[in-house]
Amino acid sequence: MERLVLDPTGRNRDAETAELFERGPATPVDLLGVRAWAVADPALLEELLKDPRVSKDGLQHWPDFAEVVPTWPLAIWVAARNMFTAHGAEHRRLRRLVGTAFSVRRITAMTGQVEQLTGALLDDLAATPPGTPVDLREHLAYRLPIQVVARLLGLPDALTDSFRTTVDRVFDTTRTTEEAVANLTAFYGMLDELIATKRREPADDMTSLLIAARDTGDGEDAAEGDSGAERDSGTAVTAGASALTEEELRDTLLLVVSAGYETTVNLIDNAIAALLTHPEQLALVRAGKVGWGDVVEEALRRDAPVAHLPLRFAVEDIELPGGVVLRKGDPILASYAAAGRHPSRYGEDGAVFDVTRPVKEHLAFGHGPHFCLGAPLARLEGATALRMLFERFPDLALAPDADLRPVESLISNGHRELPVLLDGVR
Repeated sequence: MERLVLDPTGRNRDAETAELFERGPATPVDLLGVRAWAVADPALLEELLKDPRVSKDGLQHWPDFAEVVPTWPLAIWVAARNMFTAHGAEHRRLRRLVGTAFSVRRITAMTGQVEQLTGALLDDLAATPPGTPVDLREHLAYRLPIQVVARLLGLPDALTDSFRTTVDRVFDTTRTTEEAVANLTAFYGMLDELIATKRREPADDMTSLLIAARDTGDGEDAAEGDSGAERDSGTAVTAGASALTEEELRDTLLLVVSAGYETTVNLIDNAIAALLTHPEQLALVRAGKVGWGDVVEEALRRDAPVAHLPLRFAVEDIELPGGVVLRKGDPILASYAAAGRHPSRYGEDGAVFDVTRPVKEHLAFGHGPHFCLGAPLARLEGATALRMLFERFPDLALAPDADLRPVESLISNGHRELPVLLDGVR
């Protein structure tokens, strides 16, 4: 079968999704020069995401790792040394340390902070002159998650904007290898500055917690944060964690900043855009027939914040339905945006935004051992931002000349701008 060349600009996503559906459960694709199997069928993707024969450790399980990584623009997605690219026992060790910061107790305690931050952002928006378009991606969808992550990690104000710009470039799949390397160098420089600051002045934040694990091997409280996804996968999680290496410390912080920020930006952005282009759905929420949580889940399903997530690797030959065989070492691409609209699970109207949809399940946060630890926090931010925004600005509407262009990425799934009129179209 001829390989489907994925568009790095994200402009061709709907056509690519239709092509993935037509080609079957697994499709050979070209991912910026890397050959991989894209999996869009949600049932098959669920099975592969929890299959121990599928690894995220390219260093160990991708024969082409050493050859590809030096020249591939997406190298950081497979070369970083953190729980995102770990497998088996190494993944469990690294996940335990991060899990503490995302425990149910800690997320519940952040509810007030998220509401306070959202309220302050909405106060700023309220100062916009009547009839003046404002970009909600920039002024709400971006700013809330980066402020939440900044508090979680203890980021100094002076570094917050720099982190944001650098993360945006990590998700930009139109950049050259040289540009990607330069951006990563800058990213690591900021992480080193953050680590040095927190070593001198530790505080009650996730960065200080991870530094303590690195420097003292103290991980006795880490079991508090184990996720239901890991328990469901049959993985035992025990108290006590091995110390991080310095590389793992930096790359774990890189992961939390990136994953805890960009994906939530897209969730809020996509949900607002969906409600404003489907006023009948917004009316259902306002009438109390569905809740803001239903809106969040439908937005996650219909427009997964991550369209394609690189990469996983077959640890051994895996035969798929229909006779397709993933050979040992083959890269696997999780195509979450397509899986969220697949007709096998959501019917022929999978692309329709319907907050009353009876099938709520989706894979936007992954599945199995690598299920996103930050999912509860992202859901909290999304539901809070939507509720408070539409309560504060009941006449909110898209600007008449709004052009909802996709971000330039085959990974990130959102809009470049979300221009609205806070007081409605007159």
